[in-house]
Amino acid sequence: MNPHESHIKETATASKKWSSWQENFTLIAIALTLALLIRTFVAEPRLIPSESMYPTLHTGDRVVVEKVSYRLQPPKIGDIVVFQSPPELQRRGYDKNQALIKRVIGRPGEVISVSQGKVYLNGQPLQEDYIAEPPNQPFPAVTVPQDGFFVMGDNRNDSNDSRYWGFLPRRNLIGRATFRFWPLDRIGLI
Repeated sequence: MNPHESHIKETATASKKWSSWQENFTLIAIALTLALLIRTFVAEPRLIPSESMYPTLHTGDRVVVEKVSYRLQPPKIGDIVVFQSPPELQRRGYDKNQALIKRVIGRPGEVISVSQGKVYLNGQPLQEDYIAEPPNQPFPAVTVPQDGFFVMGDNRNDSNDSRYWGFLPRRNLIGRATFRFWPLDRIGLI
């Protein structure tokens, strides 16, 4: 092979390698962009940091939080929501970006109270087969404001929730916990 043919062959090989690197880099950039967009706008994983949602969720459980449905409709009673620290918790030292998780008990305009170990929604006791034990402290009737929600942990006697820091502003909602993916022996819908 003459030097000119050798140079052409080397140039073609280098060009193929460069094209392959460009393609791989492009695929990686697209994958990272999609992952960032999905995590920002569609769904993200979260770690459960405490026992406040026991027995439904345990410390160390990992869940998927979907972020789309609450752009289309408000949370329903019983939804498990993930949210940023509300203003009162921020005043108490929580980071404003710290995510918390609780169950929606009251929506705008509804009246919530706790009496004799039962939670009442608009004067009717809630059927709560998901709680660890009945709440041991009464809570006077309050009306949920138009831009807020009343949330409680399922571990009613060990949960820092709306009874202690007030209503959850709608703007603080991140999304709804929908699926537990860890630990594997308890994988499934929430």
